[in-house]
Amino acid sequence: MEGLVEQCKRRTVESTKQFVTTFSFVPDDKLHWSPAPTAKSAMRIANHTAFYAGVFAEVIKTGRFPEMDREKHAAARKAAEEADTTREEVIDLLRKNTDEVLAALDALTPERIESMVETPAFPAPMVFFMELPGGHTDGHASQIDYLQTCWDDQEVHF
Repeated sequence: MEGLVEQCKRRTVESTKQFVTTFSFVPDDKLHWSPAPTAKSAMRIANHTAFYAGVFAEVIKTGRFPEMDREKHAAARKAAEEADTTREEVIDLLRKNTDEVLAALDALTPERIESMVETPAFPAPMVFFMELPGGHTDGHASQIDYLQTCWDDQEVHF
């Protein structure tokens, strides 16, 4: 049976691959389109996903949530989401941060896997953060799938 670390790595790799594939089918003229003024565009979703892959890598690596209050964290997230990036830049950042997640997972000790991480909202087991990169990326790929249906792209992109 595959170990927990290997399962988390495999899911992270596969979800990143699917995200990049889904995102690659967003037409250039739709990258910054959103269905409502308060809704996120595909580019904003991609920037968010890449940003959080880096956050998750840091949490897994250090066993600590980044030391900043909620307001500073929200401001950092908003700045990352609104960054003026190209499709290629955000994909490169997502891949770089995913590689950091994989390296952090590889470096985990059994003690660290059993540890708890204090977050601004709640304490969470390290296993939660080990599984989070794959699930988070999958969820945001699904958001982009939904946006594609808004402009009548009904294809399933694998």
